[in-house]
Amino acid sequence: MVDSFGGTIHVRWDEVAAVTPFGQMVFFVEFLKTAGLWDAFVKDCPLCWESHNAPGKANVLGTILLSVLAGHRRYAHVTALRFDGVNPQLLGMTKVCSEDSVRRAFQDAEEPVCTEWLRRHLQAGYRPLLREPWILDIDTTVKPLYGHQEGAKKGYNPGKPGRPSHAYHTYFAANIRLVLDVEVQAGNQTASSFAQPELWKFLDRLATEEQPSFIRGDCGWGTERMMKEAEARNIPYLLKLKQTGKVKQLIQQVFSSEDWTAAGQGWKGVEAELELTGWSRKRRVIVLRRRIRNELALAQKELLAGTTPGEQLALGFVETTPGLLYEYAVLVTSLPDEILAIAQHYRDRADVENNFDELKNQWGWTGFTTHDLTRCRIMARIIALIYNWWSLFTRLAIPEKHAEAITSRPLLLNAVGKRSTHSGQTTVTVTSLHAKAPRMQTALRTVNSFLATIRNAAEQLTQPQKWLLILSRIFRRFLKGHPIRQPASILQPA
Repeated sequence: MVDSFGGTIHVRWDEVAAVTPFGQMVFFVEFLKTAGLWDAFVKDCPLCWESHNAPGKANVLGTILLSVLAGHRRYAHVTALRFDGVNPQLLGMTKVCSEDSVRRAFQDAEEPVCTEWLRRHLQAGYRPLLREPWILDIDTTVKPLYGHQEGAKKGYNPGKPGRPSHAYHTYFAANIRLVLDVEVQAGNQTASSFAQPELWKFLDRLATEEQPSFIRGDCGWGTERMMKEAEARNIPYLLKLKQTGKVKQLIQQVFSSEDWTAAGQGWKGVEAELELTGWSRKRRVIVLRRRIRNELALAQKELLAGTTPGEQLALGFVETTPGLLYEYAVLVTSLPDEILAIAQHYRDRADVENNFDELKNQWGWTGFTTHDLTRCRIMARIIALIYNWWSLFTRLAIPEKHAEAITSRPLLLNAVGKRSTHSGQTTVTVTSLHAKAPRMQTALRTVNSFLATIRNAAEQLTQPQKWLLILSRIFRRFLKGHPIRQPASILQPA
């Protein structure tokens, strides 16, 4: 008996009931099975053990899937899943592995083989979409490290200066927020020059009709090498330039120009040509400026008033004239669009920062660290793959927006689930505590009905054709109702 403010409570421990805190995962498992994603992923896994006591591929990969979906960041957190009595069976698992089994699973794996395996399944999730117009966003984020890991080097780390880290070079499909690939390198290799070899290999593997409409990146990617490689492949680009001496000279030259035009959200722009030292030719640049107002402007004026001749301005991107303060951005592009469209294209790139925030803080990219770099790279891609799967599933249930994990997990995953079996029929009883549970029940029933239609009414279709139908449903708002375009060879019935 337990005494509480509501009176005496009788507590009884049930050690045999099959329960889970993720009762709604059954719908996600149905999505993975109908789409053929999970079976192919486990079957193609290159793990191979000779011991009879080995945990098995399905058990290892299933444990990783459950842990990542639960929001874990450390291998030690796997222990919290050991007595889940519902979901392992749904994934074809016989048990949940221990943290040591999961950590050591890829210890002796060959990195090139695992890389090819994970890239192949990453592409299986998004490649049909690449025949539609799309934008490639490229960026780099830093993962701070606190031990003696391979590749833990001191480099650019604005969050924790001086802290050793790994650099994650990542490629995203803009707007739909899917990870195309990720490269994990040493912390002192954050520059785009270290990422470009694999970036161009990635693009060269794509067919001509799958190439992006243009490549978009920040000032770390605005280099001569980047632009020459893109020009050699006839891929347009939109990149930001660092404000070096010659770039600042250009800003001064156009300051008094009468050609400034509206660029949206308070910005104005003017077009010019620029050839920096080391560039092979002149290129089109767009100079953007916006007045700094209110408290920021007052604070900046106070700082400027306190500077002495020769002192650097407090904000390097700010230029001042009597009574006016401006912030500037200079973009280099091969796109033919007008200034307003160019400026909006680059502002849309801000969504990449949301991707990194979600993957690092909600999906475990800041964790699952081992001493060797190989397993860190493997886990980074596995997490990206699970993130893509979950993002696709949530768009199927909530088509009007991208729901981040901090929102979608409580809505579509977290619920008390209890399994019971009677007369050979297994039932999972789900009890959600979320305020929007009735609405999500309707959404999940709709997903279940759609997937049942795919399974039953499309038996004559191959698995890739079924996946095309599912993707067309998921992105029907982006596609404006028309199905995903594919070559005739794929569209033929089995």
